[in-house]
Amino acid sequence: MNPRASEDAIRAWAAARHLPESHLARWLALDAGDRAALLETAAALRMRAGRFIAAFDLIDEISVREAAPAQAILARAELRRILDGAGSAPGRASALLAALRVMRYPRLARTTDRIAREIAALGLPRGIRVSAPRELESDEMKIELAAHGGEELRELIEALARRAGDLARIAELAGGSGWTDDEV
Repeated sequence: MNPRASEDAIRAWAAARHLPESHLARWLALDAGDRAALLETAAALRMRAGRFIAAFDLIDEISVREAAPAQAILARAELRRILDGAGSAPGRASALLAALRVMRYPRLARTTDRIAREIAALGLPRGIRVSAPRELESDEMKIELAAHGGEELRELIEALARRAGDLARIAELAGGSGWTDDEV
């Protein structure tokens, strides 16, 4: 696609989705290859403006940190699998954002994975669900109990009590304390 046609296609996409002018200007300021790669991604995943902005910002931050152009980032195997894969466009857009967050925040990804492994290792009964904060956006952990009757509820509470120390340690980890840089 020639540069003028590419710019027209970007403007049409942005107008159809009410992309803020500031983001459109940033997009158009990129080199032709990066502009085209972003347009291909946005079109293939039928992104809404909000998801596009989130992806664009993450790609821009990764680009600055790694001194890599957007088209090179979007050509990475882990992202190409998402872009070229099966499934709904909104589902693939969510997967793309998640993968970009892992690239942008690798330590956060390692931390959330470790917390998930720690929770799974507790071996809690089926009626107990422990949820760490999504992307560690807070230090709040949730524990849900689902019991059928008083006896089952008592058993679940006793299982929680036996693991109270481990749960408290995981809560500290989710809150950001208790880590060493080697562990993350």
